[in-house]
Amino acid sequence: EFLRTRTPVRGPKLGCGEGGCGACVVLISKYDPTTDEVTEFSASSCLTLVGSLNHCSVTTSEGIGNTRDGYHPVQQRLAGFHASQCGFCTPGMCMSIFSALVKADKPGAAGEPAPPPGFSKLTSCEAEHAVSGNLCRCTGYRPIVDACKSFAADVDLEDLGLNSFWKKGADRAEVGKLPEYSSGAVCTFPEFLKSEIKASVDNQTNNVPAAIAGEDGWYHPRSIQELHSLFDSNWFDEKSVKIVASNTGAGVYKDQDLYEKYIDIKGIPELSVINRSNKGVEIGAAVSISKAIEVFSDGTPVFRKIAGHLSKVASPFVRNTATVGGNVIMSQRLQFPSDIATVLLAAGSTVTIQTASKMLCLTLEEFLEQPPCDAKTILLSIFVPDWGSDNVIFETSRAAPRPFGNAVSYVNSAFLARTSGDAASGELIVDEICLAFGAYGVGHASRARKVEEFLKGKSVSASVILEAVRLLKDVISPSEGTTHPEYRVSLAVSFLFSFLSSLATDLDEPAKAITPNGISTNGTMNGNGASSLEKQSKVGSDDLPIRSRQELVFTEEYKPVGKPTTKAGAELQASGILQYSYSSELLQCFFKGILTGFMVTFSSAVPHTVNQDLFASHSEPFGSSFCSLYFS
Repeated sequence: EFLRTRTPVRGPKLGCGEGGCGACVVLISKYDPTTDEVTEFSASSCLTLVGSLNHCSVTTSEGIGNTRDGYHPVQQRLAGFHASQCGFCTPGMCMSIFSALVKADKPGAAGEPAPPPGFSKLTSCEAEHAVSGNLCRCTGYRPIVDACKSFAADVDLEDLGLNSFWKKGADRAEVGKLPEYSSGAVCTFPEFLKSEIKASVDNQTNNVPAAIAGEDGWYHPRSIQELHSLFDSNWFDEKSVKIVASNTGAGVYKDQDLYEKYIDIKGIPELSVINRSNKGVEIGAAVSISKAIEVFSDGTPVFRKIAGHLSKVASPFVRNTATVGGNVIMSQRLQFPSDIATVLLAAGSTVTIQTASKMLCLTLEEFLEQPPCDAKTILLSIFVPDWGSDNVIFETSRAAPRPFGNAVSYVNSAFLARTSGDAASGELIVDEICLAFGAYGVGHASRARKVEEFLKGKSVSASVILEAVRLLKDVISPSEGTTHPEYRVSLAVSFLFSFLSSLATDLDEPAKAITPNGISTNGTMNGNGASSLEKQSKVGSDDLPIRSRQELVFTEEYKPVGKPTTKAGAELQASGILQYSYSSELLQCFFKGILTGFMVTFSSAVPHTVNQDLFASHSEPFGSSFCSLYFS
């Protein structure tokens, strides 16, 4: 709202207002004066509170390219690959791609090879998933993905689809024919702001006291003690004060208008810790989901599976700001159907919380089963134990309306088992097992204790699987009013069946379990009882490339119809400069104009002439719309 009403910027569009469509994506940059480093990440501007952006730089699609300074290669390539029709979502696409390029092209370690000229360090898989959270209703994703992959050094340019840079089959596909790209061409953090931050740090060093709250109603505590002092002050009122780390929960729970004051806890060092040890990994509650994925990706098979599942939660631009602790707190307080809580529950995680009087360490199961915490109870950190890799099998699954992006699961599950081999029979014995399910219409993620007790000490056979499934049907019971209850139960049963089948040794035919990464496996075990799934690389479904190709044949009969000409105005759409208008009066003018013979076009390649007097009073420069108009 600030960008669209208080600045001339119009690139971030108002789409869903929930962080689910990507039309409002911007690049946020933060500067660390101690290391003199700038960190950039994409974010949903519709969920990001202005008060949390003090000393940050925000770059919109107009900031990377426009009519005055020239268009950015991202904008030009989106236009040249015909990746824009109505163009409403295109600025958000640009910023998602640009953010991925900035992250990939950060200066690396000494000796790291530079990408070929015209390309970035981005891989094809990373390029594809840069826009995995951006929704497009009219273009189709093939041209968008082609534009993304054109920046990847490992792409085969011949595999890219129809574009205006070379003729398919006639010209040789060369990077030199694409709009030239070079990293670092756009300044994402101005020097004057760096100077301001350095001066602010100096003031804090000189013990300049911080105000309890500014005129904007925001407070930024720098320690847990300072936070509790604030709780004890007359300024704090639970009904009018909201504690936030990223505010992405507002996309689910629309309570923004209920609060007048905010406490931003991201600046508290204790909430941002990341501690690794041989016992496990401790993640601070304010650590972003994206950062947690990075931490878990470099670890044991259990940690890598956690990272793989977390990468399916929300969208890249939401994960960049959303916190692990915030997700778990919403699950505990508001019965949010969290994937993260389910996965961490199966992994045997513990949490550390602090109340007004003491600090407690609880298992995640105990924490979830407590009555909803009050606002003064702070989740400090989450500890995930290191299970090692010997004789441990860990699998996670989820089913949702969309495999990527903001889509709440119908059911999610996570299973962990420690097995041992029976020397006499050669069968696997289940020594320990944890079966966690969530999002099926209950308050929070929970364990299927009856099924676990039944499976302990047994070798998995067809009869054992059948009995486990029967017991699970009694455990998984969606509450009244839950949509598709039978479907959710069947999903939970199928997840368990798939997992147990991979442990069985006496089934008539090899059970083909569909793993969460989409790869079919017969669940064979290696010598020490570890699943063959653990021997797979880190590549999951999120890394599988889109292998489809587009082949078009044109004739001269209907020329120039079908000629791959760049649409007029596509670069304007991509830059965000093109303004959209919508009102009921304007719709009346549409129909009146059409009926009286005026020529009106929706996202036309060629501007048409219309009666300007008819539209003179209906050219509002903001608001969301489903079409773009071109007037001469």
